[in-house]
Amino acid sequence: MRSRPHRRAPRAPEYLHIKCALCIVFFALALPATATTNFDSCMADIRNGKWGTVGGTDNYGNPVDDIQNATAITYDLCLRACGSGPEAFSWSDFSEQFSAWLLPYLALVSQLPFGAKNRLGNLTSVILTVGSPALAGYSLCLTVLNGRWITRRFQHLSYPNADKAVRILSNLQQSPLRITSDDTLLSSLIVLHQNDEWWAELKEALDYTHTWSIAAATQIAWVVIAYVLTVIDSLSNMANNVNSNGQGVGSVWLWLLPIVIGWLQLSPKCDYDRLRKAFDKTKSLAFVATANGAVKASDLSEERAFSIDGHPPGLVPDSHRRSSITRDEELSAPIFNYARFLPWVQAVEDVATVFRVASRNANDHLSVDPNVPWNLDRDGEVDASNRSGTEEQVLVYTRPPRYARRSRWGPGVYKRVVVASLFALMLQWGTTGAAVVVVWFTPTTGLGCRSGAYLFYGALSTFVWFLMVTSSALAHYAYPRSHRLRRLGKVLAAFNAIWIVLACLFQFSNFFDRCYCNSSVLGRGSRAYDVITDTEADLAGMRSAWIAGVLMALGCGTVFIGFVKLFLDPSEEKFYA
Repeated sequence: MRSRPHRRAPRAPEYLHIKCALCIVFFALALPATATTNFDSCMADIRNGKWGTVGGTDNYGNPVDDIQNATAITYDLCLRACGSGPEAFSWSDFSEQFSAWLLPYLALVSQLPFGAKNRLGNLTSVILTVGSPALAGYSLCLTVLNGRWITRRFQHLSYPNADKAVRILSNLQQSPLRITSDDTLLSSLIVLHQNDEWWAELKEALDYTHTWSIAAATQIAWVVIAYVLTVIDSLSNMANNVNSNGQGVGSVWLWLLPIVIGWLQLSPKCDYDRLRKAFDKTKSLAFVATANGAVKASDLSEERAFSIDGHPPGLVPDSHRRSSITRDEELSAPIFNYARFLPWVQAVEDVATVFRVASRNANDHLSVDPNVPWNLDRDGEVDASNRSGTEEQVLVYTRPPRYARRSRWGPGVYKRVVVASLFALMLQWGTTGAAVVVVWFTPTTGLGCRSGAYLFYGALSTFVWFLMVTSSALAHYAYPRSHRLRRLGKVLAAFNAIWIVLACLFQFSNFFDRCYCNSSVLGRGSRAYDVITDTEADLAGMRSAWIAGVLMALGCGTVFIGFVKLFLDPSEEKFYA
């Protein structure tokens, strides 16, 4: 087999980066115009008695007798003395924190695999990935588990081309695969020896690699090195810019690293144009059995046993066909594998059933044409003469037993869904939870604007995952209104993606550095207070919490990558190579 050139997977369009950069610049220029507060001068006035002697506390919220010894103030006093505005915007702090904590991750987004038919499809995949890391992790885990499952599903089948079928079906997880068994199309494709060329050509056409490149390796290394250096720097200079420090930001975005590495390991075939060309190339090679023997399928109709065209006219109602244009199954970006999961499993089962029956008959030395004696070729394979017959003979040869029942969901579906969900949620909450831990234990401790923003992001991401997975199950069960859940999920994902970027910018720009946020009013309510001066005990507690958060995020990311590598063992890696 001739070697194929290495080719990079389709990446995010450059216009996304330009728009993001313009929005960030506009955001940074607009912030200085807002009313600001200087907490240092405010605290100096309070200690001098300008605002009375009541309201001073220690860093645990306990009142102090002498206002000059206060290191924190009540929320009410903070509002009266300092106002409700944020600390003044500092471009130097903003640019330093943004470039160190957030910029590497935004650049890494471009290494996600895309390849949809249009820009809108690629943009949707970006929004869903950033808006719901749980959904991105779920689709990735399903793809890994599907590769292992299909290998085991076919491993005992000895009929010719079974190994090629595994590889082809595995590579088509990113496509709206449709299997047609009408007019013996599928049975003929599997049984007739004339179709050996079709299997070989399609397998070779899909056997291209979308994996590691210099750009991908460089950006991943950039993220890792930047994360390590900034973590070390922040731990060694904890007293500086505590409220605008990006330690939590680095953790809340860390999920992106395992997702990118995981897809690079799998090398998904998601370039729709290339997939379309592969099918067009092999379209004329298919044969179908008729009453007079095997003839070219193209001589009878344009219908084929394997298709990636979704639902063609005439097979579904017009209203469903019109809505199928926007259906997630037809978008080739791998994050939409969650929507293709159940239809793909059913397609695999349709193919596996025919192979299983044909393999059983071959093991019993039965020819398609009962009048032809059983023979083996020089390689010990089923002889071509035993794989020829009329339309009726092919149908009889591949007819499953009467006791066979076709499941609506497919074998092992629930187990794979549960395992994929557990690892996806572990990655989501391992990184989001780490970010919450970092800011939760930063004085004033408790639930505040920063930790609340991260919790909201994680919760909404999980809810989007739930909506999208539920909608895919309902759509498979032919529930007519399942598309409403998907639309709601996409709207919420878009909002969540914007939310997490804004939350990071708010933290870097000191927008959260105000009385309300610094006093953790969300969690403490009427007992809220604002820590102005950090003590050595505070810094020690912060250091422990920050280290715990870093280890938590890194640990969950490492476990996720290990899961992908473990279940993508060498026997399955060949199907993605």
